[in-house]
Amino acid sequence: MADEFDIERLAGLASDEQAPVRKAPSRLKSRTYTALIREQQKTGPLLDLTATKRGGRKLCVFEDLVQIAPVGRNAESAFVCRICHARVLAENLDHAPIWWPGCPYVRFQNR
Repeated sequence: MADEFDIERLAGLASDEQAPVRKAPSRLKSRTYTALIREQQKTGPLLDLTATKRGGRKLCVFEDLVQIAPVGRNAESAFVCRICHARVLAENLDHAPIWWPGCPYVRFQNR
């Protein structure tokens, strides 16, 4: 009987609009984003940086450098974040000390 009461009480709390909203930790968001991109890469190359920028997404400073560098389409379709220190920090620290405009990992930080 006590278990039923606890479940009902928890269900009531979950539907209560006054209940505090808990956000996922920024480390979890960052790791999830990286995993999703890696899964997407298994089906083929990512959209190249020129098309990504044309589509309206801001590029981070490192993506901008790759995009303007005289490299091939393969480099422009690479997951640049794979080698970026901001990704490593974001995946391992909440409130990581990163602030690159256009960096997807910065957006995940619970600031």
